[in-house]
Amino acid sequence: MSRKERTIKRAVEMEGIALHSGDQVHVRIEPAPSGTGVIFQRTDMEDGPDIPALAGYLTVSQRRTVLRAGNGLVGMVEHLLSSCLGLGIDNVFVRVSSDELPGMDGSAKNYAELLAGAGVTEQKSERKVLTIKDPLVFREGDAELLVLPPSTDGLKIRYQPSYPEGVDATPLEFRLDRDSFLKEIAPARTFVQAEEIDSLLEAGLGKGANKENTVVLGGEEAGEMRMDREPTRHKILDILGDLALLGADLHADIVATRSGHSLNQTLVRHLREDLEALEVAGEGRGIQYEIQDVMRRLPHRYPFLLVDRVLEVEGYRRAVGIKNVTINEPFFQGHFPAKPLMPGVLQLEALAQLAGFLLQRKLDLTGKLGVLAAIDKVRFRGTVVPGDQLRLEVETLRVSASRVQVKGQGKVGRRVVSEALLSFAMIDA
Repeated sequence: MSRKERTIKRAVEMEGIALHSGDQVHVRIEPAPSGTGVIFQRTDMEDGPDIPALAGYLTVSQRRTVLRAGNGLVGMVEHLLSSCLGLGIDNVFVRVSSDELPGMDGSAKNYAELLAGAGVTEQKSERKVLTIKDPLVFREGDAELLVLPPSTDGLKIRYQPSYPEGVDATPLEFRLDRDSFLKEIAPARTFVQAEEIDSLLEAGLGKGANKENTVVLGGEEAGEMRMDREPTRHKILDILGDLALLGADLHADIVATRSGHSLNQTLVRHLREDLEALEVAGEGRGIQYEIQDVMRRLPHRYPFLLVDRVLEVEGYRRAVGIKNVTINEPFFQGHFPAKPLMPGVLQLEALAQLAGFLLQRKLDLTGKLGVLAAIDKVRFRGTVVPGDQLRLEVETLRVSASRVQVKGQGKVGRRVVSEALLSFAMIDA
């Protein structure tokens, strides 16, 4: 069952200590337009990039979820993201004063109560939904995630843990809904096994941890539980936080055995790719702009118009388009005709045209025109040949009165074939 997207009614703020760095951190969460998603913004960085809460921005980390965009990084986002997913809040700006969100009491309780207190307002756009149709299995060592078609409407998670002797390792099943999340999952605190403490401290982690915000399992200093099977509830909390990086509601049954962030993130990366493939196929939200609409918005014409369809536009922030590559393309006649390859520079041009389509929606209101001024961090990672469908995605990173920076990526199926940062100068139309 689909629903409308939601944001909060008013901005809310909180302060606390980061669990790993031990820093004092301030967080302000603000309403955001439909189609924005959850966007992290570092207030301690001058002109720092937006960091979207999407699987493509995950970076390697220990025992937590960390996102990176350009030179911007933010970690320990899973407790806030699980609260967003648990409460059905889709679009917010999160302004944070450090590279790590505060741990508060070690659970998602403070975040969930803060968001619930801000109120929720429904928006116009439909929330994306990904429904699992065929079973998926992901394994990492002795950990496993089994993803099945949904037995009921929505998301259900069954977690089978493994703990030291004396800790309740009974499996726990949870079906996602707002009230159940607030009562059964959000208050569950993070935990650590006693034998792990020294190695974590040596790695520079856990500087803000204490007996109140982190439950110790095993050993002489074993902590008291706030609720029955608290560690297992927190494991489900972490799964929800990582699944929030899908950028859509997931309808599935998940059976998790000893899984942690690493395996959770492998799953959500795969699911995000599946969601993008459905967008390319015209499913999901459906096609928003056909070629006639593209030509009304862009000045380019054959043979230089390199965007055939625009599948999705999220405000002024993100757009997804398609270029169908055929053997009749004029450039194939002279570019390695014996082994036709789409020139990399034309892939960049296609991304620039899609960026122009996205920006023009905003610039129409300002009397400005965006002209490509610079291309940075270009990478070509694979070939594009006749018969391929090139998926184009652009995302606005920075906007000022005189300049706009956009991140672009081209994919064929699951393969990333090109990517770059595109800068546009704003001139009078």
